[in-house]
Amino acid sequence: MYKAFLKRLEQLESSYEQLIRVPNEAMESFNGIYRRYRHAVLTHQHTPIFWRYDLNYGTNPHLMERFGINAVFNAGAIKWKGKYMVIARVEGLDRKSFFAVAESDNGIDGFRFWDYPIQMPETEIPDTNIYDMRVVQHEDGWVYGIFCTERRDPRAPEADQSAAIAQCGIARTKDLVNWERLPDLQTPSPQQRNVVLHPELVNGQYAFYTRPQDGFINAGSGGGIGFGLSKTIEQAIITEEVVIDQKRYHTVYEAKNGLGPEPLKTSAGWLHMAHGVRHTAAGLRYVLYLFMTDLQDITKVIYKPAGYFMAPEGEERVGDVSNVLFCNGWIADEDGKVFIYYASSDTRLHVATSTIEQLTDYVMHTPPDGLRSASSAETLVHIIEGNQSYLDQQSDGVTLDREGTAGKIP
Repeated sequence: MYKAFLKRLEQLESSYEQLIRVPNEAMESFNGIYRRYRHAVLTHQHTPIFWRYDLNYGTNPHLMERFGINAVFNAGAIKWKGKYMVIARVEGLDRKSFFAVAESDNGIDGFRFWDYPIQMPETEIPDTNIYDMRVVQHEDGWVYGIFCTERRDPRAPEADQSAAIAQCGIARTKDLVNWERLPDLQTPSPQQRNVVLHPELVNGQYAFYTRPQDGFINAGSGGGIGFGLSKTIEQAIITEEVVIDQKRYHTVYEAKNGLGPEPLKTSAGWLHMAHGVRHTAAGLRYVLYLFMTDLQDITKVIYKPAGYFMAPEGEERVGDVSNVLFCNGWIADEDGKVFIYYASSDTRLHVATSTIEQLTDYVMHTPPDGLRSASSAETLVHIIEGNQSYLDQQSDGVTLDREGTAGKIP
């Protein structure tokens, strides 16, 4: 019996190491904006064996899983001491989520979880579930974790065990290990999800992007990406909440939308990743989209391409909640390379890579949504005519630079 135990343990450890060491390679298809990679960077199988199994023969002679992991997804991200860190949402078989740090040398593969999960302190009202942390390195010197905290609605009747209240939890750290829990964010809205802390102070105050909601699932009269200021972070209170990016009929964000990770500062403006939700015959569909706000007035949207930036493809469409992409973490390196950590179907975590230059180009030069079929056709005709004109000029020995200045082909 003991020999069988040791043999099975050896097989588990060998399979785990093989999985961790699988090199990730970029997919051949490329749209000029980002590259997807062949393998998910984290799945439930990437969690350490000593999390899932009691390795003591005396207490677990059959080497059974004692703590099963259902999914690893929706991770915040940060570059920390030269390593690429993701703080993932890890969901057990019991439906409870917790946060855990995994690190990689290159940001593409080889992610290993730290030995222990984050032991997030609770407030006076304990969280039933916590998830989807945005990790923000703030100019005040702290690293903040902004996440959703879920509790059962105390007003719900006993027969309804699904009614919940979502709010924004706040914690901070200096080492990603020890976290100080601060009071939950207070806003005028009944519920909050997908709250993001701006990485800089605005007029000496802490700036939050919010998503006001009437209910736990449905936005109701709320919805859209909101914005508000708080004088302090230790007792964060937003008294005035304004929507800066609203839901729109017959778009990819007609049902709900919310900000993803913290915005990236570029020379052209603040670059934002968001998710949009629309209704389909198969249920809700989550996609990712980008927009840019002004450097001085961060509530002013100055560029917003039509449609989605990224949507589920292939096996990404299938999982616990199918047809979903969600992103709450990205890392911009000093050389301009951007690592986008996105989850598919509430099941696994992927990476895509781009650059600040490519993402800025995409946001600034991709046509906006005209909100009508006729406008879409007009946009396409404009592109076709522009291409035809360019090809005609090339055939005449003339080429155009990016600004449209004509020049002879040598």
